[in-house]
Amino acid sequence: MALPLAQIPSEVIREVRSRKGLAFFIFLIVSFTVLGAGFVWPYQYESKVVIYADDSNIIRPLMEGSAVTTNIGERLSTVRETLWQRRVLAEAATDKDIFGESAGNLSDEELEARITSLRQNMEVAPRGENYFSISYSSGSPVEAFRVAQKLGQLFIAENTRQKRSESRNAYDFIDNQVKSYEKQIAQVESKLKEFLSKNVDGTEAEANARMANLRGQVELARMEKSELEARAQSIQEQLESVSQTLSQGGRTPDAFERRIQSLQTRLDDLRLRYHDSYPDIISIKKQLAELRSQRDAAEANGDRSTESSSVGGETLVNPLYQDLRGELVTTRADIQTIETRISALTRLIAAQEERMERIQANKAEYSELTRDMEVNKEIYDDLLKRREMARLSMHLDMEGQGLNYEISESAQYSSTPSGPQFRLFAAAGLLLGIIAPFGAAIGYVQLDPRIRAREQLEESIGLPVLGELPRVRTPFEKRRERKVTVFIVFAAVLVSITYVAVAVSELLGVI
Repeated sequence: MALPLAQIPSEVIREVRSRKGLAFFIFLIVSFTVLGAGFVWPYQYESKVVIYADDSNIIRPLMEGSAVTTNIGERLSTVRETLWQRRVLAEAATDKDIFGESAGNLSDEELEARITSLRQNMEVAPRGENYFSISYSSGSPVEAFRVAQKLGQLFIAENTRQKRSESRNAYDFIDNQVKSYEKQIAQVESKLKEFLSKNVDGTEAEANARMANLRGQVELARMEKSELEARAQSIQEQLESVSQTLSQGGRTPDAFERRIQSLQTRLDDLRLRYHDSYPDIISIKKQLAELRSQRDAAEANGDRSTESSSVGGETLVNPLYQDLRGELVTTRADIQTIETRISALTRLIAAQEERMERIQANKAEYSELTRDMEVNKEIYDDLLKRREMARLSMHLDMEGQGLNYEISESAQYSSTPSGPQFRLFAAAGLLLGIIAPFGAAIGYVQLDPRIRAREQLEESIGLPVLGELPRVRTPFEKRRERKVTVFIVFAAVLVSITYVAVAVSELLGVI
């Protein structure tokens, strides 16, 4: 059962008084144990070098967008990764100026142990926006100073080498890619050239234009054929109404009049349906003009000869019939010519359709070749720009431009150790020695199952306690306790004096 908080101080004091000897031994053991720890505690001397990251030189704004300077992002991680490299630490571990002449003759196990020690005692910390420090702790101030200075120098040298190596490798990589794409483009161009030399049918647009032109010519030829056929039919009808011969015994003007009237009727009928530019209308007009001319000539001959000289009649070939017949033959010949043209155009259309099929069959291959060409050309142009940027970046790193690291503060020789020192152990030992008995008493009274206060009993049995008898000591017990107290106090003072003397001697360098 836990002791009430109000009773703890009195119970602790009572326990310490009742066990003075044990309290004294706890004080003695704790204080001198802490003091002894101060004697054997390994002192560490720390030395650090401060490095400035300069990324604001005049080259940066001038080359913005044209060159890529080495980025300072994740700066501390980059510094740690660089310094943790085995090659860098091995160079520091085998430095004879730091570890003596024997540093160059280390075995593999000794070298690994020293590299591990360097990694454990090294620390990288930020010191502002563009500053960071590389510190090293060691039991020897000389070793801490030399190692810290060496690590700063190794980092700057390694960083410079890495920047140049990275920019050079980036340029070489992009240059190899450019050359690779040059070969690919040359291969695609060769395939495309070979494809075009084998397939001379042209493009789909050219074939469509040629097909449309041929079809237009066929339509025009068919229209012209229809017109010629209509004209031939009209001439045939006229031939059927015209006599092939003329008799000299009769009056020719009557025959001419009948023919003129027939053609005029035909002309009037055509004008009701067509314009005057219609070919049959034009042809009938020419025939009417010629018939009128022949009629006028016949009437002139009739005035000079008032009667016919032949009664039985001599027949003559009708000149109108001959003209119509000749025109019909010419029209039919034109129709044959148009039909020949239509047949030729039809064959050309069939050949053009076969050409279209070949073009469609080759279209996929042509599209693939041109697509490969466009994609490779686009990537190639982009790589050319990147190669020039990489070239400028490489020259910047070689010239020491871009991001540079400089030693802002050199490593300083540390004369005082870092971490807890002997005076802290001395003060803490005496203080902890005094506190330890009371701390032990507090723990004891809290864990002791015995009832020490009235409240504990009342809470345990649930009944009120009516009275409490105090502890009564005899005069003998009082005298004995007084003697023990005087002895313990004298011993404690003597131990304290010894403790202080030992601590002061250590601080003054006497021991």
